[in-house]
Amino acid sequence: QVQLVESGGGLVQAGDSLRLSCAASRRNLSGYWMGWFRQTPGKEREFVATINWNSGLAYYADSVTGRFTLSRDNARNTVYLQMSSLKPEDAGVYFCAAGQRTTITDPAAYRYWGQGTQVTVSS
Repeated sequence: QVQLVESGGGLVQAGDSLRLSCAASRRNLSGYWMGWFRQTPGKEREFVATINWNSGLAYYADSVTGRFTLSRDNARNTVYLQMSSLKPEDAGVYFCAAGQRTTITDPAAYRYWGQGTQVTVSS
């Protein structure tokens, strides 16, 4: 069992930066992909980025490549999503997730989910 707690959301202006955190309750996350998804009302959960806990290899959605950066802190069991040059279309509830399947852009690949943190970007 892995419990995930997101934090760091808020209201920002377009062009601003924001850093989201995802703290995991479990120390050993070996073999897990730690993903971020976002969701807006009436839409499906959308893949944003994911990072492999072991290797640090990260993948990003095309829409955020070059603006968002993932990192992890093994000692704190925490994954960070640094978001820069935010756009209004980046707004939504951001969810952190953990899973071991290899279909890493598919929400179904992730077994554990946090409660989400709201990101609002004003134009």
